[in-house]
Amino acid sequence: MQQQDLDKKLLKNLGIPGWNAMQQSAHQTIHKEKDVLLLAPTGSGKTLAFLKPVLQNLKENITEVQCLILVPSRELALQIEQVWKKMGTGYKIGCFYGGHSMPSEIQTLTEPPAVLVGTPGRIADHLNRKTFITDFIEMLVLDEFDKSLALGFEEDMSSIVVRLRKLKKRVLVSATTAVGIPDFTGVKQPEVLDFITNPVHTGDFSLKIVRSPEKDKINTLIQLLSFIGEESAIIFCNHRDATERTSELISDMGIENVCFHGGMEQLDREQSLIRFRNGTVYFLVATDLAARGLDIPEVKHIIHYHLPHTHEEFTHRNGRTARMHASGTAYIILHPEERVPNFVEEEPEELTLPAKLKLPKSSDWTTIYISGGKKDKLNKIDIVGFFSKIGKLEKGELGMIEVKDYISFAAVKKSKVKELLHKIKEEKMKGKKYKIAIAK
Repeated sequence: MQQQDLDKKLLKNLGIPGWNAMQQSAHQTIHKEKDVLLLAPTGSGKTLAFLKPVLQNLKENITEVQCLILVPSRELALQIEQVWKKMGTGYKIGCFYGGHSMPSEIQTLTEPPAVLVGTPGRIADHLNRKTFITDFIEMLVLDEFDKSLALGFEEDMSSIVVRLRKLKKRVLVSATTAVGIPDFTGVKQPEVLDFITNPVHTGDFSLKIVRSPEKDKINTLIQLLSFIGEESAIIFCNHRDATERTSELISDMGIENVCFHGGMEQLDREQSLIRFRNGTVYFLVATDLAARGLDIPEVKHIIHYHLPHTHEEFTHRNGRTARMHASGTAYIILHPEERVPNFVEEEPEELTLPAKLKLPKSSDWTTIYISGGKKDKLNKIDIVGFFSKIGKLEKGELGMIEVKDYISFAAVKKSKVKELLHKIKEEKMKGKKYKIAIAK
């Protein structure tokens, strides 16, 4: 396929108007060079920057794994898998990570995917079990490799790379400039693409200060959320316990929200993200775990409830908004003893909040849980058909649907949930009865 035709097809499938400057530069350089170090901030479109060259590097006549992508977290692995599928490449992708069913992953490898994305520990486990061969892997991508190193994956990564004897292309990706390239990568003099020191602004971003008259900023936060209203916002806290406390306090005030931090079970974290993504709640209270590598599109507002410790944290948090040509605003809440951090280069504009504001309304949507997923041969079309034909939902009453391996979630208008659950109570979907209920 010609370059122009490929671009046209990918952009159409992805639903975006064009590649940004960083992506265009990365596409050309990664396609041409042997070793590349890509430095770009969170939210700039790094995943698409390396996935298009991955596609260009694949050979149709090979039926084994051709490209390996190592990532520090299951969330990032799932995000990359989702983007690849949206691209509509025609090539299969496998997504492997700890906590996922090993027999299910081994089954996937009976017809090996062209692209394999996973966490270092799980991929190393597969290589030790000899579940797939590395003879045809010519391209390696280490996405957020600095984070993988910080999480203690160096030994696993090193044991993986040493087995990739046919590598022709290595791509290292990071959202920070403070990185050293480990010897085990074999990357000596990479072509460096630095879009952090020289950023590419993809959207209209503004930064504002909100002053709290009290040291406890919770009342100011509630005021700010009331000012924002029914638009998506991530509220960043520095610690897990503070995240829980803040989430509970604003819930007690009648503001629906979900919590997200590393101390939560994987399923609970995933459900929080799903409810935030599909619009069931407008507000996500999170630690800096949510600042990098998560698929959270179109966040309108970022709130620094706690001041970030470093410029890097500040950049990553702000990178969740004003993405891919959208606009967004970040707010720094300061109590009387706090000052704007030195790493904030320009003095932000002060925002004075109106004294009397109505609390944000709850969302019109509810998340519905379904006890079946991809491994049960369920897909989005099946769920749409079942909910519309049997549940009698109209087009505007069914929102975002996410199908996981063994469970699925669908956003449904609150006003229709009771009626829907009653109509489908004893019914089967594709010949099987599933538990379908409001997600907890």
